[in-house]
Formats: sequence, C-alpha cells, structure tokens
Amino acid sequence: MRLLQKFKNNIGRMLGFLSHDIGIDLGTANTLVFAKDRGIIIREPSVVAVYTNSRRVRAVGLEAKRMLGRTPGNITAIRPMKDGVIADFDTTEAMLRYFINKASRSVKFIPPRVVIAVPSGITEVERRAVKESAIHAGARDVLLLQEPVAAAIGVGLPIDEPAASMIVDIGGGTTEVAILSLSGVVFSQSIRIGGDEIDDSIIAYVKKMYNLIIGERTAEDIKIRIGSAAPLDDELDMLIKGRDAVIGLPRTIKITSEEIREAITGSIRGIIEVVKMALEKCPPELSADLVDRGIVLAGGGSMIRRLNSAIGNATGLPVVVSDDPLSAVANGTGTVLQDLGLWLDEE
Repeated sequence: MRLLQKFKNNIGRMLGFLSHDIGIDLGTANTLVFAKDRGIIIREPSVVAVYTNSRRVRAVGLEAKRMLGRTPGNITAIRPMKDGVIADFDTTEAMLRYFINKASRSVKFIPPRVVIAVPSGITEVERRAVKESAIHAGARDVLLLQEPVAAAIGVGLPIDEPAASMIVDIGGGTTEVAILSLSGVVFSQSIRIGGDEIDDSIIAYVKKMYNLIIGERTAEDIKIRIGSAAPLDDELDMLIKGRDAVIGLPRTIKITSEEIREAITGSIRGIIEVVKMALEKCPPELSADLVDRGIVLAGGGSMIRRLNSAIGNATGLPVVVSDDPLSAVANGTGTVLQDLGLWLDEE
C-alpha cells in the first residue's frame, strides 16, 4: 500500500509539472482565474450568451456581457450563477470549460488541477454540483475553498496565528463574514446580499420614484459612480437614461447620491447586521484581538463609498478596505496553489 501511495504521489508531482494549476473565483458577477506562477490571467463577467432554441453557447464573458439587454430574439444572455451558487448547471459547465481552456491553452495534453472558491453557506449538493461541473469542464482534481478563507489569505491576513482575524467579503451574490484563528474558521456566516441585490434596489427605486425603467448595466454604473453607505462631504449626482414606464419613450433624469443611499439602505443594513452577528458569536478572547486588528473588507461591494465608515460606526471597530478588494479571493486561491497537494490531502 505504501509503495502504491508513493507511486501515486510521484505521478501526481509529474503531472503537476506538465500542467498549469489554476485557481478560480467563480463569482456571481465576475470570474477571475489565477494561474500558478503567472498571477491573475482572466478577469471576465460571469455571463453566457446562448441560442434560445438549441441552448448552444454563442459567447462567454466580456463578449456575452455586451449582449445583456441587447440580444435579438434568438439569443439570450444569462448569468448561470445566482447568489454564489449554480443556477444553471449546463451553462455553468460551458462557462467553466471556456475559462479552463483559455487558462491552459499552452498545456493541452494534461488537464489542470483547479481550486474553486465557493460561498461558505452552500449545501453539500451545491458543492457536488460545482465539483462535477469543473470535472466535466476538464479539471483533473478540484479543491473547493471557502470564499472568506480565500479572501483572508488573499489580503494577507495572518490567519495561522493564535489570534482573531476578521474578513468581510462582499461579492455580487453573497456577503461572506468569517472570523479565523490558527488557520481555522471560528465562525462564518453567508448571506445572499451583495452587489446584485444593491443593483436591484436601485432599479426598483428609480422605477418607483421616477417611473423610469433602467437595466442592470445602468444600475451598476449608478452604484459605482455615486453610490454611498454614509453621507459624503460633497454629495454627487449624475444623469441617467431609461425608458418611461408610462409612455414607453426614452427619457433622461438627474439622480443624486442621497437618493441612491436611500435606495440601498436595506442592503447595507443587512450587511451590517451579519457583521454584528459574527461579533456576538465570537469568543471573548478573540473579540479582544479584534479591538486592535479590526475588520478587513474585500470584494467588489466593499468599494461602495463610506461602507467602511458605516460598519465602523455600527461596531465600534476599525474597518479598512483591502488594497485590491476585487482580486482578494483569486489571489487567495493562488496562494493555495503553491501547496495544492497538501490542501488536497487534507480535504
């Protein structure tokens, strides 16, 4: 048995030299791919355009996102991930195959080993679905890594120390909160609030207040340009275009950052509440660590203006946004790739 295991390990190492191991941040809004020794090589939207009748894939990623809301009747642009988990199995598999093939073009004959970051709150059935999709898409081995763990590693938190580190990863479909110590998760909580829900809140507000219908891309642009979680020193405004819900004609209005702050209040409150819940569940000794270490924010949602101030005011703790919040999870998978064999053995 020992000789057999040694043989398998040697084969595994040989295959590792001949293939490009990759890490995937399979997000609801965007997918990032980290290639070992090369860094992040793909950063594209998690969107797939398919022919409506045959379900054959027309485009994936950037090209597919440009089709959102603009496709003819025979093409549908869809997001196969919802709330951080697979909503459309076949389309997700096609999307994974596209990203895996694109990442390992130079080494076609050996399938890569793949690390995929997934929400901490997904079920065992959902975990199997992600794993099977990756295997069918061409992966040799698959390691599923909890998103908050990947984010904490990616931003450089010292999670192996006997002290508390706290990460809040706000993605497109979910917000992941985790307290870590000694390389383990002391407490984690995943809620299905993220950038997509914030966009939906903006769409609903604009329709309610102005009878104007806007799309996802416009809502996301509003969020990025004037969205805020707390009052700004100099409030912002912008012109937006949409379709009048009453007469059906195009119309332009001006909207302010105060209005958008009102629109997204419910989502921001939900994020703050899950952070406070995690702090309430934290052991007293580790709570003391967080007074000094504070909370680190990651993910695209953390870039909303003054969100760190809103969370800091609600918790009384220092809150900082990581240096590269959009890449935190992908960078974490990249760090794991350096010792992937060890992680696969521990799984």
